[in-house]
Amino acid sequence: MIELSSVTVGLTSVVAIVVFIYAGVHIAVALGMISFVGVLLLKGNVDIALNLLSLAMADSISDEAFATVPLFVMMGLVVSRCGLGRDVYEFANDVFHGVRGGLGIATVVANAIFAAVTGSSIASASVFAKVAIPEMIRFRYGKRFAVGIVAGSSVLGMIIPPSVMLIIYAVITEQSVGAMFLAGVLPGILLSIAYCLAIMLFVVIAPQFVGGADVDPSRPSPRKLAQDAVTKLGPVALLVVVVLGGIYGGILTPVESGAAGTVAAAIMGAMKRRLNTQAIWGALVDTGHITANILFLIIAASIYSRLLGIAGLPTLFGEWLSAIHLSFAGFMVIYVLLLLALGTIIDTASIILIVVPLFLPALQPFNINLVWFGIITVVGAEIGLLTPPFGISCFVIKATIDDPSITLNDVFMGALPFAAVMLLVLVVLIVFPQISLALI
Repeated sequence: MIELSSVTVGLTSVVAIVVFIYAGVHIAVALGMISFVGVLLLKGNVDIALNLLSLAMADSISDEAFATVPLFVMMGLVVSRCGLGRDVYEFANDVFHGVRGGLGIATVVANAIFAAVTGSSIASASVFAKVAIPEMIRFRYGKRFAVGIVAGSSVLGMIIPPSVMLIIYAVITEQSVGAMFLAGVLPGILLSIAYCLAIMLFVVIAPQFVGGADVDPSRPSPRKLAQDAVTKLGPVALLVVVVLGGIYGGILTPVESGAAGTVAAAIMGAMKRRLNTQAIWGALVDTGHITANILFLIIAASIYSRLLGIAGLPTLFGEWLSAIHLSFAGFMVIYVLLLLALGTIIDTASIILIVVPLFLPALQPFNINLVWFGIITVVGAEIGLLTPPFGISCFVIKATIDDPSITLNDVFMGALPFAAVMLLVLVVLIVFPQISLALI
């Protein structure tokens, strides 16, 4: 029998975290502090609370799967600094040249390809804000459309492998990183296709939103396209083969593939003379900052999940769902609405680390595949990157373009139609789980 005091502490901790987040407290600090105080209230012993803190830190750091995070982050930063994103965009632009809305489609395709070697939506947003938006504005595309398609397609970096968010989910649910990567392939392609179809639809029903100059019927010659495919797409394709081919070919572990991809990206950057000592040092420093932030979040979330376990809240939550005889559809509606709500105030990693441990015990009656559930979680949480007030991708784009004529409201309004497309794809993935599991 769960004591009322335990349940009260657990429920109060949830409310306190929301209050702290809205108050502007760093999420990891809020999680760690509230967890420490909660365990102290439940056990009445400072030593137990301190031991819980040290155990959570040791478990998080010692997990081998976490070692993939800094390596893939480093690879994404090196790739970004090598200018491979610009190369991919230029090639995609040539391919879709002469199509109304073609620059938007080129941005989606280039983002999808770029995502396969970066795994970061923030990297994609910053790169294509500099590369794609000025080009679209130069060709008289609508400003909201230009920033919206960059924001919308940037989330592909968190779905198409190697995604850092899929790695974090695999760590906390003890799933295979390779399985999570495979599960993200088809949903990422589906979302890319959905964006392209949406652009074609917008051209017909909302031409003023899309904008664009008169289509130039001239196209690059097949010979030039073939040359660009080798020189601009070749390095990216080689990285994909090294990273994903190494994992699924059984040659490299996920950790080793991240290291191999980083080295390969650095060699390509040096060969193109785009990567100097200063750029490498900057990538190393940024990797340290990003990795430390993620590790801090994982440690804090690990402490909080232990508090929830001591308070018995996950068990109580699962029993409550069973008692009200909630259907699978009802359960997923509640879960998706929670993801969307949290996505407006906190980042994807924090959502995964807070929500997933709470819902895991409740999944058992529905016999839900945890790999599929991870894809749903990441896609649902990623919609929050496009919605106010948090919308980190939108903030990154606004900060990157540094164009006073484009307001933050323009970025959010431009991203809104693509957030709706993403929600529609999420519903499809829920109704047809085999899309995510087909390659596993």
